[in-house]
Amino acid sequence: MALTRDQLERWLPFLAWPRPDRALLVNEAAAGLTVALMVIPQGVAYAALAGMPLVTGVYAALLPALVALLFSSSARLSVGPTALTSLLVGASLAPLAIPGSREWVAYAVWLTLLSGLMQVALGAARFGWVLRMVNSPVLMGFTQGAAVLITLSQLPALLGYTGRSVTQLMHGPLPDLVAIAFGLGGMASLWIGKRFAPRFPTTMGLVAAAAAISAAVGYALNGGAVIGKLPSGLPHFYWPGGLTVNELGNLLLPAFLITLVSFLETASSAKVDNARAGKLWNENQDLIGQGLGKIASGLTGSFPTSSSFSRSAITLYAGAKTQWATLFSVAVVAAALLWAMPLLYHVPQAVLAAIVATATIGLLRPSAFVALWRISRIEAAIALGTFALTIATAPSIYWGVLGGLLAALAHYMYRHLHPRIIEVGLHPDGSLRDRHLWHLPPLAPDLYALRMDAELDFASASTLERAITVALAQRPGLTDVCLFAYPINRIDITGAEVFGSIRRLLESQGVRLHISGLKLPAQQVLERAGLLAPGPLLFSYRTDGEALAALSRPASAPVSLSPSPARAGS
Repeated sequence: MALTRDQLERWLPFLAWPRPDRALLVNEAAAGLTVALMVIPQGVAYAALAGMPLVTGVYAALLPALVALLFSSSARLSVGPTALTSLLVGASLAPLAIPGSREWVAYAVWLTLLSGLMQVALGAARFGWVLRMVNSPVLMGFTQGAAVLITLSQLPALLGYTGRSVTQLMHGPLPDLVAIAFGLGGMASLWIGKRFAPRFPTTMGLVAAAAAISAAVGYALNGGAVIGKLPSGLPHFYWPGGLTVNELGNLLLPAFLITLVSFLETASSAKVDNARAGKLWNENQDLIGQGLGKIASGLTGSFPTSSSFSRSAITLYAGAKTQWATLFSVAVVAAALLWAMPLLYHVPQAVLAAIVATATIGLLRPSAFVALWRISRIEAAIALGTFALTIATAPSIYWGVLGGLLAALAHYMYRHLHPRIIEVGLHPDGSLRDRHLWHLPPLAPDLYALRMDAELDFASASTLERAITVALAQRPGLTDVCLFAYPINRIDITGAEVFGSIRRLLESQGVRLHISGLKLPAQQVLERAGLLAPGPLLFSYRTDGEALAALSRPASAPVSLSPSPARAGS
C-alpha cells in the first residue's frame, strides 16, 4: 500500500521543510553563522573534556548535526558536542584506557554507536516515555554535581598547570602566568559578552583574539600549551573494530546513561522550541533523529552528541525560524574543516578550559536546592543525595544518576503503598473534605464515609482494606460504609480481589456498602469479576450529590435505598 504524504513526513520530517525565499535564507544564514562560530571552539574544548583528539569535536558538529536535522521533528535544535555528554565519555572510559589512545577512541565510538542504537530503538518502538523515569530532582542533582566536576577538571589549565591533575597542583614547577592570564581573561570576556552582547559570537571572537595574541608573543615557541596542529579536511568513515563480551558489558551501562542524559538535554531544548512554534513535541521522532545523529558521529570517529540548550537558545535568539539555519551552520563548520583548521594552532589550551568552565559554571544553581527544599524536603533530599553521590563516585559518575533514580522510584512506591485515605465530611462550601482536619460532623450516624485518592491496585488495595477493617473494629455500631470512588481511575486484579473481600466482610457483619461516582473503567473491571452483582447490602450512585441525598435520610427508613447495580460513571 502506498504511503501518504503525511505518513512520509512523519518518518522523514525533512520533507515538510518550508520552501525558502530570499529574505528567509538571508535571515537563516545570519542565525546559522552565529551558532557555527560558537560550536567550533566549543567542539574543540569538549573534545578535550572527553579525552578525544581535538578535531573530533568539530567532526561532532558536522555530519551528526546534519543527520539529526533531517530526521528530528524539532526544527531549531543545535546538535553537537555538549559538556555533560563529553564528561560522561571521559568519566566512563577513565578506568578502561588512556585518554587519546587508539583504545580510548575505539571505546568512545562504541559508546556513541550503542547510545545511538538505543535511542533509535526506543523512538521506533514509541518508548520515549521510558526515559522520563528520571525526574527533575535527580536530573538537577546530577547536573549540579557534574558541573562541579567539570569545573574542577579545568582548574589545572586555568591556573597554569596544564597536564597536571588537581592533586598535582602543589608539586613541580611554578604555574604558567601567561596561561593564567589567557584562562581568567577568557572567562571574563565570555561573561561580559554574554551579559552585554548575547547575540555576538563571543566564543569565536575570544578564540581569534587569543590565537592572535599567542602567535604575536610566541607563546607556543616558549613552551606554552596550545591546541597545535589539527588535520584539515572532512571526516572519513571510521570503524572501531570488534568488542569482547567483557568490553561490551563495561560499555552498556555508560551508554544507557548517555542516552538518558542526552534525551533529557534534548527535552529541555525541544519543549521550548515546539512551544514557540505552537506545536506538540514528538519525542519519539526526536529520539530517532538524535540516535541517527549519534550513529553518524560514531562512524566518523567522533563521540556522542546531543542537543545543546545554550546553543539552541542562541539559535532562537538569533532569529532562526526554520531548519535552514542549522543547515547554514553545518555548511560553515564544513568550510572551517576544509580551510580554517590551521588558524587554531596558536589557541592556548587555557582558553579551551575557560570556554568549558564558563559553560559549566552557568549550570551551577545552588539556589535551586533551597527552592526545592521549600517545596518538598523529600525530593530535595533525593536531589542532594544524587549530587553528593555523583561527586563521591567520580569518575564513575553514572552511579549518581542510578542512585538518585532508585531513591526516586523508592519514594514513588512508598507513596503508592501509603495512599491518602480520609474520612470525609460536608464542608460549608459544599465540598467533601477531610472530616478530622476541618473538624466536620459525620455525614450520617453510624456511617463511615471515606475517600482514597489513588488507584485501587496491588500497591494501595491492602491499605484501603485495613482502613475499613479498623473502622469496623473501632465502631461496633457501624451500619453503613460509603466509598467515594471518584478519584479511583483504575482497578487491577489485586484491587478487584480486595474489593470482593471488603464486600464479603461487610455483608458478613450486616453493614451496607455504598459506592459513589465509580468511573466506567473501574466499574467494568468489577463487573467482569462479578463483584457488582445486585444484593440487599450494595448501593451505588452516579454522583456524590445522589449519595449525599440518600445517606442523609433518616436511619429509620433505610429500606428506601433500594439496591441497584453500579451505574456507568464518567
